[in-house]
Amino acid sequence: MGRRAPRPLLLALVWLAFGHGRVVRVPTGTLVRVVGTELVIPCNVSDYDGPSEQNFDWSFSSTGSSFVELASTWEVGFAAQLYRERLQRGEILLRRTANDAVELHIKNVLPSDQGHYKCSTPSTDATVQGNYEDTVHVKVLADALMVGPSVRPPPSLSLREGEPFELRCVASTASPLHTHLALLWELHRGPMHRSILALTHEGRFHPGPGYEQRYHSGDMRLDTMGSDAYRLSVARALSADQGSYRCVVSEWITEQGSWQEIQEKAIEVATVVIQPTVLQAAVPRTVSVVEGKELDLSCNITTDRVDDVRPEVTWYFKRTPESTLPASHMLARLDRDSLVHSSPHVALSHVDARSYHLLVRDVSKENSGYYFCYVALWVPGHNRSWHKVAEATSASANVGVIWLEPDYQVYLNASKVPGFSDDPTELECHVLDMKSVEASVRLTVSWYYRMNRRSDDVVTSELLAVMDGDWTLRFGERSKQRAQDGEFIFSKEHTDTFSFRIQRTTEEDRGNYYCVVSAWIRQRNNSWVKSKDIFSKPVSIFWASEEPMLVVKARQPKPFFAAGNTFEMTCKVSSKNIKSPRYSVLITSEKPVGDLSSANETKSIISLDQDSVVRLENWTDTARVDGIVLEKVQEDEFRYRMYQTQVSDAGLYRCLVTAWSPVQGSLWREAATSLSNPIEIDFQTSGPIFNASVHSDTPSVTRGELIRLFCIVTVEGAVLDPDDMAFDVSWFAVHSFGLDKAPVLLSSLDRKGVVTVAQRDWKSTISLERVSVLEFLLQVHGSEDQDFGNYYCSVTPWVKSPTGSWQKEMEIHSRPIFITVKMDVLNAFKYPLLIGVGLSAVIGLLSCLIGYCSAHWCCKKEVHETRRERRRLMSMEMD
Repeated sequence: MGRRAPRPLLLALVWLAFGHGRVVRVPTGTLVRVVGTELVIPCNVSDYDGPSEQNFDWSFSSTGSSFVELASTWEVGFAAQLYRERLQRGEILLRRTANDAVELHIKNVLPSDQGHYKCSTPSTDATVQGNYEDTVHVKVLADALMVGPSVRPPPSLSLREGEPFELRCVASTASPLHTHLALLWELHRGPMHRSILALTHEGRFHPGPGYEQRYHSGDMRLDTMGSDAYRLSVARALSADQGSYRCVVSEWITEQGSWQEIQEKAIEVATVVIQPTVLQAAVPRTVSVVEGKELDLSCNITTDRVDDVRPEVTWYFKRTPESTLPASHMLARLDRDSLVHSSPHVALSHVDARSYHLLVRDVSKENSGYYFCYVALWVPGHNRSWHKVAEATSASANVGVIWLEPDYQVYLNASKVPGFSDDPTELECHVLDMKSVEASVRLTVSWYYRMNRRSDDVVTSELLAVMDGDWTLRFGERSKQRAQDGEFIFSKEHTDTFSFRIQRTTEEDRGNYYCVVSAWIRQRNNSWVKSKDIFSKPVSIFWASEEPMLVVKARQPKPFFAAGNTFEMTCKVSSKNIKSPRYSVLITSEKPVGDLSSANETKSIISLDQDSVVRLENWTDTARVDGIVLEKVQEDEFRYRMYQTQVSDAGLYRCLVTAWSPVQGSLWREAATSLSNPIEIDFQTSGPIFNASVHSDTPSVTRGELIRLFCIVTVEGAVLDPDDMAFDVSWFAVHSFGLDKAPVLLSSLDRKGVVTVAQRDWKSTISLERVSVLEFLLQVHGSEDQDFGNYYCSVTPWVKSPTGSWQKEMEIHSRPIFITVKMDVLNAFKYPLLIGVGLSAVIGLLSCLIGYCSAHWCCKKEVHETRRERRRLMSMEMD
């Protein structure tokens, strides 16, 4: 037995003192069941925070005062002897639905099961919090529900689709309580069952899924016949109505405003079999008709229905026998009201009740194909509705139209053949021997391309353009963009001539081309239908690809003799295997072989492009921008002039020529590039010779001292006035023991006296000054360790010519001089020595002080001598 329920006053006091605790709940009110049915009583605990699963005890009392143990979830021997046999048979069992919920199941309820059922939760809590048990009353009624069909055994109805049928079910109850009956008609077909129409316990009608429209239209009804009969009426049977019909009756009772279903019974009423309607449609298999005549086809119907059925006949047309009904074209239709729907050239007639004729006037080639008829039988339904009971589609009738085909030949030739890439190509497709080509025939053309391959390779043709019967021109993927850009031109020159032109033929266009001429026939609706295709023989478009050749020869028309004169060079160009070339020219220069004054690199001076646009390249002498000229003398000849030449202009001069071929109108493609032979500018003069050297009074300095470097220029040969000489001086340094690193510019001074100093990352500073006409002083103030290395100067002399102009001489470089930066040892160690001596003196004095204190206070020892011993010593002295 579970714990007894506390008194109501005690429960109220616990509720107020501890708040809401554990509460056991079962259904409220009275549960009503019928003998032989199943009883299910749920019980759950709210606000449960105990172990993972709550234990439940069930007890039963027929009077509500003394309870007998019924079942328990945690104690096997909990049940009384009276119920143990039913527990073992499984008629009474507990089913856990959650950790805090359980259901009591009693199968096949007996009259003795009427009474009170108590659900309790055993607890070991120190204090009572909540309600640990709850009781529900169960009332058991005798089975007073009677359900049965109106006819036994259940009949089997055989119907045709569209015919009506009725089914009846008898249901009544003799229950002493006020109960209500609910009825549901179900259709069973194999494992599947569907709800058709229901009358609820509240007197409402509910059609099942899929039956709503038939119920609302009145095609399906549920009526009561007297007090205990229920009739299902179907006005028009459908093929889906075939199956076994069951009548399901449930008994309901209301308790405290809520409905309870106390029992349910079902019985099979009848089996309905729907016989399909026989319907066949037939047309002729093969029909031939002459073009321009009438086509007459008959659709013959065969059916077993003799009642009030309405046929609907539709004729269809399709091009191929494999086409399906949705892809076919409807020609004419006779609906169930005998109304004909057709086009002006097609008629549909009703010869008798089973034969329907299709008439097509003035047939043409487009009428060749397959014809078939579709027939549907309709029966009238409820509220002027119609229902289709059968449908059939005939086999296809193959109709061939006999007509006179046009006869002609096609010939393709190339009127323009390209010799180079970007040359035009023109093909002409001619129609020959046009026999029996009438005015109703229109000729169009299609162009195709096929790439040249080996004989054993599979080659597919690519469509370039196709012309339809209405003169609509459609392009293929290969030619669409180029046709829109105007590179491909398709035209019709004459009635029997079509042309195809490629404005600029590329290497990808090489291959075989052929044309296809199509004959189109005009139809009654002024549309055009293709009737014939004639292919031409292919024409090959091909040219041999040879490497372009370009040769440039440079020459000097007039000998060059001295600085200040004009230098002239002409470049003659010849090309081969280049179509319509245009040339761009670039003038380059480089130092002659053996000149070690500067790097032997090529310098671009001036250029002229294929459109004759001149541009200065790397010409840095701003004072002589107008002193160089490059011009085109002829299409293949160019001339370069340099006025007021200077000694620094000495070197090798060449023409770098690039040949360009035109592509796509204003665009150019580079075809070849060639470099001419060199023309040398060499000044044979007896002028002064300049040399540069570096001298230093301080090749080895201590860090922080001044470094002085002199760049001395010497002049040999002709004697010059100091006013006729000027120099550009630049100082460089290589901060390493060798010359393996790149030189660093330190400072420069131009011939006008402007000094430029480079940025440096350390503290030392640099100054550059002109000491005399031929001497230049570089000073490094506050030298650092990083200032060591090789130093040299670069000098560019300028000499005034007799005409008063300044001539730039060749740049000269001095030999490097190595500068050493040493460390000042005395200054470096002065302060460390002073600090060391001071620290040593302090430490020594401190050590002496510590030793004295230790000897005076810690190591003092007294010596005790007896007088006897002292006398003995004295006597020894006296002796």
